Amino acid sequence: MAADHEFGNLSTDLKLSLVEGYLSSFTQALQSKFPELWYIDAFAGTGERTVKIAGSAATDMLPAIEERIERRRGSARIALDVSPKFSRYIFMDKKKRHCVALNELAKEYPGRAIEIVRGDANAAIQAELAAQRWVGKRAVMFLDPYGMDVAWSTLEAIRKTEAIDVWYLVSLAGLFRQATHDPKNLTADKRAALTRMLGTDEWEDAWYKREQNTDMLGQVDETYQRIADVSAMEQFVGKRLAGLFPKVLPPRRLRNDRGVPIFSLFLAISNPEPKAIGLATRIGNHILKASVEQASRHKPGR
Repeated sequence: MAADHEFGNLSTDLKLSLVEGYLSSFTQALQSKFPELWYIDAFAGTGERTVKIAGSAATDMLPAIEERIERRRGSARIALDVSPKFSRYIFMDKKKRHCVALNELAKEYPGRAIEIVRGDANAAIQAELAAQRWVGKRAVMFLDPYGMDVAWSTLEAIRKTEAIDVWYLVSLAGLFRQATHDPKNLTADKRAALTRMLGTDEWEDAWYKREQNTDMLGQVDETYQRIADVSAMEQFVGKRLAGLFPKVLPPRRLRNDRGVPIFSLFLAISNPEPKAIGLATRIGNHILKASVEQASRHKPGR
């Protein structure tokens, strides 16, 4: 049995359903065109996730409901279940117990070419990509990092392959938290983390503004604070990705149970060929549009 990996809410379900839909369409469309189709999961976890379902107290009309734990598929198992199957799977994680669980998961799929890589995702991805010749190969990579762990240099390495479609989950909450409202709290470590993730320090000029106001007595009052909201940060990330990859689709914003935006899921396409861009765009847009329509049907009052 896999080690427990407890996380997730409705946004997690949506995120995984989007990726699953893309993987399925990807292998169906390309299985006869390329001898090798790969799936790379850089933060694979255990392959499963446990979700705690809250209970409720008894009422005059209803009995009590006990809290329960559900086991659901994580991204690694979802990828292994996709049909047609990939020719190779690479699962990465820095935690030993996660890698042990992934090795156990691999045993359930005998005959599959499955590689488990333990270590820092950025180093592992860059080493793996540099070691391969990408002629005749196409891949999908899922970047679902712990916070802001993906370095811009890793995205540059992905882009250079010209063979990988990458689903990248960007932590809006992480950006908002690190880019503190008051610049006095913007430490050197926070600045470094933001620059490492975004590949530039231009975020500071874009997200902060210095103003001077002079009162009637000629006294100058200077203020310096963050002016960027979550949408501005999301747009900044989108522009950065669009400047690197030949094609980036508009992101799907994911919210927590209180409706607060916490992530944006981007699809970036590294292959510059028009046919490759067109195919990936059609598949991605179809899946993203369907998810928006489904969400609108399930809004309260509908």
